[in-house]
Amino acid sequence: MAWFASTFGNMTARHSVPLGRNGGREPGMTFSNNTVSKHVQEIHIGIAEYSVTKAPHRLTTLGLGSCVGVCLFDRITTVAGLAHIMLPDSTSFKTAVKPAKFADLGVPLLVREMERLGAKASRMEAKLAGGAQMFIGNDKSSVLNIGQRNIDAVKESLRKFSIRITSEDVGGSVGRTITFDSGNGQLSIRSLGQGTKVI
Repeated sequence: MAWFASTFGNMTARHSVPLGRNGGREPGMTFSNNTVSKHVQEIHIGIAEYSVTKAPHRLTTLGLGSCVGVCLFDRITTVAGLAHIMLPDSTSFKTAVKPAKFADLGVPLLVREMERLGAKASRMEAKLAGGAQMFIGNDKSSVLNIGQRNIDAVKESLRKFSIRITSEDVGGSVGRTITFDSGNGQLSIRSLGQGTKVI
């Protein structure tokens, strides 16, 4: 279960959403481009959502418990993307209304949308945060450790694109809030009781 899921599950970004290929909206997608404003915008991404942007804007998401925040960056174009992954695999579900909810769908979706803004998968680098085991009990079964399963699934999806992970802050048992800076690719991570670190 995601940390603060009941609180932040319906959060949507306050930025324009472009039309999809068929004239509709991609579920769970938010978008910002540096042509919108000269001022730095902070784009908020909810659980099972994703966003892509260009410098100088920032992407932020709250409530990363067992969820994993996947941050991708192309330094040449300063195109950045962030997905708030909630579950590892979509194949157990009949429909995936929000593809960014799942690692196997969310990572390819994020790569594709970044490429629309001029990024290339071959230049992308990744930073990860989250994947905590929020509910620790006597049963340490991998089935219940959704955080680790999310981490493993995200890494497998990144491997398929040959995207290198340059930094990560994953696991543990505390929730995280992250902010990804498209200007320099830095990821700020705030953890309960542990302050803020930058990777």
